[in-house]
Amino acid sequence: MSPRSDHHPDPFTRPDPEQARMQRVHASLFRIAERHAATDEQRRRQAHPSAVGPHEAVRLVSFLLSGAAKLDDGEPEVDHADITAALSLVPLVRGELDALEAGLLQMARGRGMTWQEIAFGLGLGTAQAARQRCERLADRTDTGLEGPE
Repeated sequence: MSPRSDHHPDPFTRPDPEQARMQRVHASLFRIAERHAATDEQRRRQAHPSAVGPHEAVRLVSFLLSGAAKLDDGEPEVDHADITAALSLVPLVRGELDALEAGLLQMARGRGMTWQEIAFGLGLGTAQAARQRCERLADRTDTGLEGPE
């Protein structure tokens, strides 16, 4: 008998939650890109075409430093000032992401999603963990997300 592949896990082995989450992340990116960012016009909705956004700047410096992106001919090397600039943007990016998450949670609840469904989407184990995350975000963003159970 041949060993089972990753596509057909052993039914007697407990699934790895981190691997399952990463598979959902990949599937999520693919789904959203396919449904809402399939054309150049759709992709332009998310960013101002003539200016790089804070998250894009941090990501770009990180990608260039790690080698995941390559410098164009004539483009200067990433230096300490570039790294400091990217680090300076991280709190802003974190705040923007918190506000985006808080708004998304509020809209999810408004659309009737349960805390358990939200917990699954966030990769959390329980509805209580999702409610607690929502409360922490509400405290940080002052959005008043507590809402109904």
